[in-house]
Amino acid sequence: METGLGQYFRRLGGYTLGLTLAQLSPAAEITAASLRGAFVINEDNSHFFGSRPPEAMNREGLHAFIDQYAETKVTHLFLSPNSMRASFRSRTRDAIWDPVEGREPDGLWPRNARRLHEAGLDAYTVWIARSRERGISPWLSMRMNDVHNADTPGSYMHSDFWRKNPRLRRVPDGAGQPWTNHALNYIHEEVRAHQMAFVRELLERYDPDGLELDWMRFGHHLTPGKEKEEAHVLTAFVREVRELTRTWSVRRGHPIFLGIRAPAHPDAAAGLGVDAVLWAREGLVDLIVPAPFWSSSDFDIPVELWREKMGDAAKRVAVLPALEHNARAWIRGATVANDLASAYGFAATALQRGADGIYLFNWMDSQTRPVAAADYARLLRTGFSLAAVAGETRRHPVTFRDTVPVGFPNGTQLPIRLPGNGSVRLHLGAGGGGGSAHAVVGLASATGDIARLRARLNGRELTPAGEVSDRRLIAGATRAPRFACPPASVQSGENILEFTAPDGSDPLEIVWVEIRIDPR
Repeated sequence: METGLGQYFRRLGGYTLGLTLAQLSPAAEITAASLRGAFVINEDNSHFFGSRPPEAMNREGLHAFIDQYAETKVTHLFLSPNSMRASFRSRTRDAIWDPVEGREPDGLWPRNARRLHEAGLDAYTVWIARSRERGISPWLSMRMNDVHNADTPGSYMHSDFWRKNPRLRRVPDGAGQPWTNHALNYIHEEVRAHQMAFVRELLERYDPDGLELDWMRFGHHLTPGKEKEEAHVLTAFVREVRELTRTWSVRRGHPIFLGIRAPAHPDAAAGLGVDAVLWAREGLVDLIVPAPFWSSSDFDIPVELWREKMGDAAKRVAVLPALEHNARAWIRGATVANDLASAYGFAATALQRGADGIYLFNWMDSQTRPVAAADYARLLRTGFSLAAVAGETRRHPVTFRDTVPVGFPNGTQLPIRLPGNGSVRLHLGAGGGGGSAHAVVGLASATGDIARLRARLNGRELTPAGEVSDRRLIAGATRAPRFACPPASVQSGENILEFTAPDGSDPLEIVWVEIRIDPR
């Protein structure tokens, strides 16, 4: 398999170390093309180390991790080397195995990372080289403000810089929850210098095809309530990183692209200071990954709006929406892991709306993998092309947007309480085509007569079709009536699903809604 980058290198005649920045500049014009059809998996900073036995901490074990993705539809691996601390022996921040207040960390992650270091192996150096050998494009993904376990100050995940500088946090005297109270505030020069030192180290130490700045770990980086007015601080930071990637592109003799993960809606991103549209228009980034945080996947990422707002920059900046592990209908709703059908539904929608490819976050090969091993292997084989997802059963659930500024709509549509009327909006990608489609309605209570519950899709009455007996994928539901959707009722793009129950009907609370499409 030859990636888009590989094709570009071939046209350049290989890795020519004498290239100048001017000679490399055409790379910006082919960025979107090189990522078209991309299937990206993000490998987080702890997963490999925390999921393998000590005897796998060798070159063979490192190669085996990459090799499972070779000769599949995976085109890119985005390798995260850090949270507050680094999973290698860094010169600019603590290593994950360094003592905390004199105590050695006792987790499998720090112990295995240290084993590799003591064996003289740098996982990221080995992985980047092995990825290229196996036809996969390797990127590094830097977490820009990870505050896992912020309410546990003694956790080995926390850096000395964070512990010793509480005044540099977003809410210096804030409560333990939410964790984002304790994210570092980029308004402070010391924070920017600390983070930029690590950017420089990554580019000096490693030779990736691209660097991703992951602003979604954890999505809040400026003074609460002042994010929009302080956004210029993050813009200046990204501008400096762009200059570094240009410099290192010349030194390495090949393009080093710059990508970012941002909140899923472009206006929400700008409102939180992550002004990805501006960065694209100014030529500062080559890739935007609109993404949720973690609470829920977002099945309504407005790819077309991202492209519209970028203007001409949309021709060269790729957009790869990210699917998370979880799905949830509203912030306090029950959570369920995604499955293959919901992954295919997400992809069908994203591609129909103009996405260049699909990005999976928290879909590593174990632990946080939301599907069984056999399903994971199948997903790697099928990938996410339009042709592939068109032949698969897919699910389109109603979810919400979990990372927005104060006062910005988060898209919550559930729960709906009946009797009365209610409706939800769903985007179904290319629509139903052949086969069958059903609306599935999750009810909070097992009691109540549902005989008077009616559903309409785009104005067409739906026919009751029994109940779904296996409710494991229907979060929070104790009962799940199903309605058959006539083929003509399922539209490409946006669909409106309405519910009614006349006065006098038993009270019903709808806590989950999805449309399932089976092409067979």
